[in-house]
Amino acid sequence: MSDFFLYLQMMFQAIFSNLGVFLKKAIVDPWSDVPVQFIYYRDFFQEYSPGFGFWGWFLYVILLIIVLAFFAAIGYLMYRLVRNYMSNRGAKVEKAKLIDQIQKLNYELYMAVAEKNRLLNLKMGSGFAPPKTEEEKQEDEDVRFPKLIAVDRKYEVLNNDFDVPPADQMPLDELVARFRAFAASQLGLFYELPMLRVMFAGMATTKVIILEGISGTGKTSLPYALGKFFQNDAQICSVQPSWRDRSELLGYFNEFTKKFNETDFLKALYESTWRKDNNVIVLDEMNLARIEYYFAEFLSIMEMPDFDEWKIELINNPDPKEDPKNLNEGKLLIPQNVWFFGTANNDDSTFSITDKVYDRAISITFEHMGEAFDTEFKEPVSLTYVYLNSLFQQAKNNFPVSAKSLEKFDKLDDFVLQKFKLAFGNRTLKQLKLFVPVYVAAGGTETEALDFIFLSKVLKKFETLNIAFLRNELKELITEIDKLFGKTSFTKSKDFINTLIKMG
Repeated sequence: MSDFFLYLQMMFQAIFSNLGVFLKKAIVDPWSDVPVQFIYYRDFFQEYSPGFGFWGWFLYVILLIIVLAFFAAIGYLMYRLVRNYMSNRGAKVEKAKLIDQIQKLNYELYMAVAEKNRLLNLKMGSGFAPPKTEEEKQEDEDVRFPKLIAVDRKYEVLNNDFDVPPADQMPLDELVARFRAFAASQLGLFYELPMLRVMFAGMATTKVIILEGISGTGKTSLPYALGKFFQNDAQICSVQPSWRDRSELLGYFNEFTKKFNETDFLKALYESTWRKDNNVIVLDEMNLARIEYYFAEFLSIMEMPDFDEWKIELINNPDPKEDPKNLNEGKLLIPQNVWFFGTANNDDSTFSITDKVYDRAISITFEHMGEAFDTEFKEPVSLTYVYLNSLFQQAKNNFPVSAKSLEKFDKLDDFVLQKFKLAFGNRTLKQLKLFVPVYVAAGGTETEALDFIFLSKVLKKFETLNIAFLRNELKELITEIDKLFGKTSFTKSKDFINTLIKMG
């Protein structure tokens, strides 16, 4: 056995010595002297092997397997490194080729669109456009805004001065209940009361309402039903994936034809300037394109406290003699009697809605279709915007948020800021003071309204956090909510938090 251990000592000394020689020679003169060293391995083996004995030979076999496995592992590692390098290099080359092809296709698409527009302009300028009726010819003759001028002519002969009939003068809770019964009895659409309270409270808070959920849950049907209820049909505008800027939404001035290419959205918005009732414009599937691209100007303008500053510039060379009557110096004032409802599907085909949009809107989530119920037949209502807004103002005066609730909410704000580095912000507190009174006037409770605001304005931002490392903090948040508002309150917020904990 002693001979075996001497063998091990000499063997390892020779191996590591020759390994050093190998590494040195690999840099200076690869593999120049290494093959000669195998003679020494043979000499060591012949000198000491006769005295191994049984256990020596047994350990020798194990050692031989270990040494072979070691060098095999080194060889396999080198093989993997080379293979990964070649694979990554090939992927980068392929990626570069794909990027180059995409750029070429984008350029070709741009040129094709430009050519199409050029041909269309030539046709229009050369008289090859489809034949028009006499009425269309009269409208388009020397008119830059044919659709908007047609709206002017329509309302010049209409008397839009109407009062709210006595039968339609009702408090908010009755108005919400009547809309629910109207949608069910006349349209076969069934909605839960809390959702409708949120919708009307949201309309008192902001001009942008986002309806989210999976396809088929009735998102588009809700503003459609609201338009029918107000006896002023909602204008549904389908958002296209190609929308990149405001010109897709409003249209643009064609320098060749000297006419403004008006969109249905612009026409509906302009028509609302003539009306005194309530108007609903729907951006259907609004997140097929990036909202903050094509709707950015509206989001910014509607943040201004002075409603007289809510102006959208349509044309930079106004002509008072030719332009529509409700355009002032080429600018259109966004009226207060219009709301923008946007439907949004949450799937892989759409863009995520950013915090900038969520912060300026009220978001309603559709989790399932409403269950049918029996109700009396109800007629639509005739409501002016002034009357509806007066209901919102009455709610604000009659049901202001209690000082105690504001104090609790402020403590909840401090807790979220300390544990999650998120703050509510002044915009959220301002919306809270507008939303909660109307929700209460519509038949809800103050705690339910606070629960909704906390869920939609604060907890939605938690989806961007690394929940796996915040499970204990989320449990502490539930404990803090229970301490401030009671264990039976904020049920929707706590359900959402528990879902986040399970996902983490």
